[in-house]
Amino acid sequence: MRRTPAIGRVPVRDVRPAVECGRRPAKAVAGETFEVTATVFREGHDAVGANVVLRDPKGRRGPWTPMRELSPGSDRWGAEITPDSTGRWTFRVEAWSHPLATWRHTASVKVPAGIDTGLVLEEGAELYERAAAGVPKGPERDLVLAAAHALGDDSLSVHDRLKAALDPEVEALLSRHPLRELVTASDPMPLLVERERALYGSWYEFFPRSEGTAEQPHGTFRTAARRLGPIAEMGFDVVYLPPIHPIGTTFRKGPNNTLTAGPDDVGVPWAIGSPEGGHDAVHPDLGTIEDFDFFVAEAGKLGLEVALDFALQCSPDHPWVQKYPEWFHHRPDGSIAYAENPPKKYQDIYPIAFDADMDGLVEETVRVLRHWMSHGVRIFRVDNPHTKPVVFWERVIAEVNRRDPDVIFLAEAFTRPAMMHTLAQIGFQQSYTYFTWRNSKQELTEYLTELSGEAAAYMRPNFFANTPDILHAYLQHGGRPAFEVRAVLAATLSPAWGIYSGYELCENTPLREGGEEYLNSEKYQLRPRDWAAAEREGRTIAPLITRLNSIRRQHPALQRLRNLRFLQTDNDAVLAYSKSTGSDTVIVVVNLDPHHTQEATVSLDMPQLGLDWHAALSVHDELTGETYHWGRTNYVRLTPGRTPAHVLHVGRSTPQIGGPAAS
Repeated sequence: MRRTPAIGRVPVRDVRPAVECGRRPAKAVAGETFEVTATVFREGHDAVGANVVLRDPKGRRGPWTPMRELSPGSDRWGAEITPDSTGRWTFRVEAWSHPLATWRHTASVKVPAGIDTGLVLEEGAELYERAAAGVPKGPERDLVLAAAHALGDDSLSVHDRLKAALDPEVEALLSRHPLRELVTASDPMPLLVERERALYGSWYEFFPRSEGTAEQPHGTFRTAARRLGPIAEMGFDVVYLPPIHPIGTTFRKGPNNTLTAGPDDVGVPWAIGSPEGGHDAVHPDLGTIEDFDFFVAEAGKLGLEVALDFALQCSPDHPWVQKYPEWFHHRPDGSIAYAENPPKKYQDIYPIAFDADMDGLVEETVRVLRHWMSHGVRIFRVDNPHTKPVVFWERVIAEVNRRDPDVIFLAEAFTRPAMMHTLAQIGFQQSYTYFTWRNSKQELTEYLTELSGEAAAYMRPNFFANTPDILHAYLQHGGRPAFEVRAVLAATLSPAWGIYSGYELCENTPLREGGEEYLNSEKYQLRPRDWAAAEREGRTIAPLITRLNSIRRQHPALQRLRNLRFLQTDNDAVLAYSKSTGSDTVIVVVNLDPHHTQEATVSLDMPQLGLDWHAALSVHDELTGETYHWGRTNYVRLTPGRTPAHVLHVGRSTPQIGGPAAS
């Protein structure tokens, strides 16, 4: 039996992006441009070429996309492709012998030296005649045939014979329709293209129960709907609600996580389930399912999507505890083990045990998710997915997305990198990250280089600047300037970012020094806020947040991840980076020190920005409205509370006269 060769005639190796060697699809969103790369070479000295073939979900071949060698002699080739619709695509790399390029090199060496001149020109005539057959009939083919005729016409001078063949118009034409020999294709690589919200969006988290009235302190869906207008005015795209289900009373937690709750204490929303219902019910104090529908409809009118928390766990009072006892871990004394994350204890929550009835849990989970989908929810923030089996989520997400590919799952998994990456690879469209704990220039540079590099083929970060669980020391001790800095970073480094309600008020009092829990945390009690008074008294950074979201919408470059490039600064307290998409380029410079004014020189990699080294730039600060003239090196001075950052839109470049300009 004859074996199939393990490698093609023209080797094509290490095609990327590849997730698990192509076993799982790389990810993109409709309209997102990304680079396909591969190692391409062949024996000897003959030239090679390569191109990418993109096929849409119906198997139709897309435009022919030529690849270029990324650096001379590297054998690493690349090309950018842009899938324009959602669905399951494929791409493959085709490599081939490039006889015309080989001939041009040979001619450039032999003809000037007078070596085999006639033979070289005759070989060129034959190649150009063959190449003409691959060019569409009409003036373009006639142009190539004229070059072939000239090469073969020995009545002309050598110069005239070569002139037609090396004409730039002919070369450009044959680069679009090359003569390809020994064509070798890689295996097709899977590509999952999802809707844009899977990559780009601004999220706002709030507790509807805190949006009550003086007469009725516990908010309802209808009173909470009044908050949607201000959220939309700040430019957010997604409103994320913590669990809205009935809350258990057994071991209910009191304020600040105390173990004894009073009769009026509202409990933790993540302790899901009571006699009033479980994961498919709404808390009676929030209203009815019709009231929830009203909330979703009002959000839709304002251009907001509603994301719902999905926490697969139960209070001791959840209907599942009696109906499906095999779904829980029973200790030797017959009691059910509550949740723990030492030193944290969650006596009011029972975790799920998956291995006794995985099929039943998948079926029930999908049922619950489809219930909320039928009420207008297309985004789910999944609580602690890393404490459940990966295969469980793979099955659930695949089942939901099989029929409803627009549904988005955000993984709230602050855990080990292997688990976070795997959850993204098996289906989660978005992921929480370590952003909260990355505050120095080195930490941010290293982490964002990872996220925007190869990991971007499958893992889409959502940079929440704070959460109900996480109040980082940087915010606790940095005051309002720290909140401004982290908002700028989150909104411009990542295409998806978010804040938890109260961030705009710079709430930063911890439960205890050295911890990350909020004092009087909204997880355990109502937290009414006087938004109008905060605005009147200037105690809000909502105007900055509004401006950041507006800038994000105006600049496509900020809606992408893989285009992030870090710039050199000579001060470790100053971080600079750029993003470019098409003709849109944005440069961001941030003072990471919330306490002191910092100065730095920012050095631009002009070719990286698509510019000449000596170009002069007009840069417009989208935060302040000021315009500066920049060049290769630029002085900046950033003051906390006044100008913590520059968000600069790069305008038209001009030849630079004199020394570098500064801001």
